[in-house]
Amino acid sequence: MPNIPRKRSEQREPIPSQMTEKILDPLKGLSDGVYPHDLHPGLVPGISVEDQRRQFSLDKVVFFTAATFIIAFITWGVINPASVADVSATAFSWAMSHAAWLLNLVMSLGLIVMVFLAFSRFGHIPLGKDNDIPEFSRFSWIAMMFGAGIGVGIFFFGPSEPLAYFLSPPPNTVEAGTPEALHQAMAQSHFHWGLAVWGLYALVGGALAYSTYRRGRPSLFSSAFLSLLGAKNTEGLPGRIIDILAIIATLFGTAATLGLSALQIGRGVEIISGAGPLTNNAILAIIGILGVAFVISAVSGVARGVRYLSNINISLTLGLVAFVFLFGPTLLLLNLIPSGVATYLDEMLPMMGKSLSWGEDTVEFQGWWTAFYWAWWIAWTPFVGMFIARISRGRTIREFALVTIAVPSSILILAFTIFGGAAISFHRDGVEAFDGSAGNEQVLFALFDQLPLNAVTPFLLIGVLAIFFVTSADSASVVMGTMSSKGNPAPNKLIVVFWGLCMMGIATVMLLAGGETALTSLQNLTILIALPFSVVLILLTVAFLRDLTTDPAAIRRTYASAAVQNAVVRGLEEHGDDFELTVSSAPEGRGAGANFDSTADRVTNWYQRTDEEGNEIDYDYESGQWADDDAADSGRIPVADDAVIDTVAVPQRQDPPRS
Repeated sequence: MPNIPRKRSEQREPIPSQMTEKILDPLKGLSDGVYPHDLHPGLVPGISVEDQRRQFSLDKVVFFTAATFIIAFITWGVINPASVADVSATAFSWAMSHAAWLLNLVMSLGLIVMVFLAFSRFGHIPLGKDNDIPEFSRFSWIAMMFGAGIGVGIFFFGPSEPLAYFLSPPPNTVEAGTPEALHQAMAQSHFHWGLAVWGLYALVGGALAYSTYRRGRPSLFSSAFLSLLGAKNTEGLPGRIIDILAIIATLFGTAATLGLSALQIGRGVEIISGAGPLTNNAILAIIGILGVAFVISAVSGVARGVRYLSNINISLTLGLVAFVFLFGPTLLLLNLIPSGVATYLDEMLPMMGKSLSWGEDTVEFQGWWTAFYWAWWIAWTPFVGMFIARISRGRTIREFALVTIAVPSSILILAFTIFGGAAISFHRDGVEAFDGSAGNEQVLFALFDQLPLNAVTPFLLIGVLAIFFVTSADSASVVMGTMSSKGNPAPNKLIVVFWGLCMMGIATVMLLAGGETALTSLQNLTILIALPFSVVLILLTVAFLRDLTTDPAAIRRTYASAAVQNAVVRGLEEHGDDFELTVSSAPEGRGAGANFDSTADRVTNWYQRTDEEGNEIDYDYESGQWADDDAADSGRIPVADDAVIDTVAVPQRQDPPRS
């Protein structure tokens, strides 16, 4: 995850309020004492987490509970890896038969909810205060977003996954080795890496950005649940359980990525050195060396430089994709890109519906491919969600949802089509390395071996994979440090290093438990961790939607709709065709807020300011002054609920004569 340079949010010019103040002046004071800070909930401009007074410290319950669980698991895995393998395999078999539907539900839910929000009345709500504008250009925003979601998987699975589907298509689909199998292979790969993935990332990122930059809550996963759990539970045991689960999910999801990186780097070392297949001990040595690089990155002043390297890494990744396109089967790829996308869109709903009801073969396929991917993405959501939340402040929900879903999906679909299409083309040409017997980590190097500069590309690939390893470990460790430090955006470096070492310990256990089939262990354990976290994501969706219904912008829209409807009815009743709208006090029962309780706790409690000790304190939203500041309050004109768009008679319109 690349470093995000922070800068002060620019502010849009405030909308002139002289006219509003003049109209509403007779209502001044009607809300005194009714609302927090005498500010109607529909006028709150939003609160950013930086505007709050908070004290950060290590959350001992979250940290020590998660740490104890992880250390116990690592100890168990090191002492008796066979036992870990047996237990995970048994639990995995049960999960695939009884709970795989839950993974499908969550992945579908993310995409459906975010598309709905983008085109709903909530789409105009900003992920920040009313006057915030985006901190980064759209190009930089998209580039960083792609950098968060891309990882070693694009290399580990990019060439091998479509080839595997071409040689052995998903059950009940097409015949292997046919043109139909080629397009089905593209569609299945796009399904695993495309819209559903980024829909879920958008859901989590949007919920966290909204919670942090519009509601002013700490940068914790549990903070997004405030509207569902209440303040007491969010800050108590239920909230801490959510944060613990988020940390554990991130640990296992990122550990799977580190394990894949180590396997593929090991293959590169075999090619460069000319040695035979590396043993697990050699792979563990690679993890150890990269672990040292991570520790140096985390505790020294060169972390910024390593993160700059991650930006270079993304550029190299896209450069390698372009290299394969230009020097591989270009004509085939040009035709395959639109055809594969069309097949993907056509087959997306049937692929979403595959489950146990389709038979044991489908369950086996889901366990090896789809369920692993869904679990991997679910486990990555706290990490990627927090990152894209941080870079998306000021975007509206509509822009955030549509861009986050569409653009990275398109780039990944393009990359998988190029890598996978080239691998399938070489198989058709009879190249032995693509006959299906090679492992995932081998196909990538075999692909570049068929292209120019094959004496150089293995070194380049190992470098890219190594940097992915270090930056993923570094960035995920910071996220977990934040979640275990009450939302501290700059957690203690020792805490960061501890979580990074735990990730590497889990990756080691996964590889030890898997033995010769290390990937199987990575998949089994990732799926088992993701299942309970799937429930957390469903609850997060409910909490996010509840938050949006009480957003100030949503309240204003509700008032506007009621006011206009009431005004039009009254205008027709009193003035016929000839009336216009103004704002004035309404008769009882006909005001814009007549059917809305603007004093309810659910719409007012969230913007009551507190001091560092959590005690309520007065605050002036107009001047930004706290009650204990020296500056005098400037006062703010409240708006009463019975304000209405009134109807005023206008002179009879004189139409021009018709010819």
